[in-house]
Amino acid sequence: METDKKSTSNVVASYRRYLKLQRNLSPNTLDAYLRDLQKLLVYLQGAGIDVSSVTLDDLRHFVAGLHDIGIGPRSQCRIISGIRSFYRFMTLDGRMENDPTQLLESPQLGDHLPEVLTTDEIDRMEAVIDLSKWEGHRNRAIVEVLFSCGLRVSELVTLRLSSLYLDEGYVRILGKGSKERLVPISSKAVQELAFWFDDRCQMNIKPGEEDYVFLNRRGAHLTRTMILLIIKQLAVDAGIHKTVSPHTLRHSFATALLEGGADLRAIQSMLGHESIGTTEIYTHIDMTTLRQQILDHHPRNIPLPPGQGK
Repeated sequence: METDKKSTSNVVASYRRYLKLQRNLSPNTLDAYLRDLQKLLVYLQGAGIDVSSVTLDDLRHFVAGLHDIGIGPRSQCRIISGIRSFYRFMTLDGRMENDPTQLLESPQLGDHLPEVLTTDEIDRMEAVIDLSKWEGHRNRAIVEVLFSCGLRVSELVTLRLSSLYLDEGYVRILGKGSKERLVPISSKAVQELAFWFDDRCQMNIKPGEEDYVFLNRRGAHLTRTMILLIIKQLAVDAGIHKTVSPHTLRHSFATALLEGGADLRAIQSMLGHESIGTTEIYTHIDMTTLRQQILDHHPRNIPLPPGQGK
């Protein structure tokens, strides 16, 4: 049994190196892949199945178990995607002849349209920020940069001063897979950053943290969790009754561009989506908005005054 555990540990270590060096995944994505793989490994160990002897039926039983313990379809799809990646590696590395995941099906997902915020709601979130507090201008800059540039929260927390080209109106973003892209930044976001930089210059910044744009009161760069808490609290304070996260501002950025007439390919480039299919969800959001506008304003949908409906 100890030999089996050591063998599995060696396989996982090799897989980690593959994800890091060949797939060039970010640390957060790499950790997510390994966490999901660990769920399968625990199941296989309990069932007495060697990781390199897995069959399609074994994997189907594992996925059925995910459903039984209340893991939703979207999370199941993510876990299955990670398992497929692992067994592709196993076959590429010569550890297995056949990939057992080739016929493994993912649960069907309905269209999931993410929440979006209007520009008015963004303005309300910024308006409730107390600028008398040291973090006030920082938090306004965070909201404005997220909405202006459509960044992922991981991209925001790793944003560096050396990646800002504010005179030219661009920021350089290091996205998923260490892929770089240039994203335009609005003049309002540039202005909010300038206010924050006035406060930032007076801070005691920890060694090694000097190049990060957004810092906490201890002079270290902010974490994803801290950004999440800031955005959620601002939404509550602004009286917004939606499920709001940093990603909501990214969705709002993309939706505002599409409604303003931006080309889908341009939106794909600014969001850093590898596939246009990922970006196309915003066409569903736009069509939902369009449908509501038609229902609200088309003359055939406007109720007639009493007595004129006969």
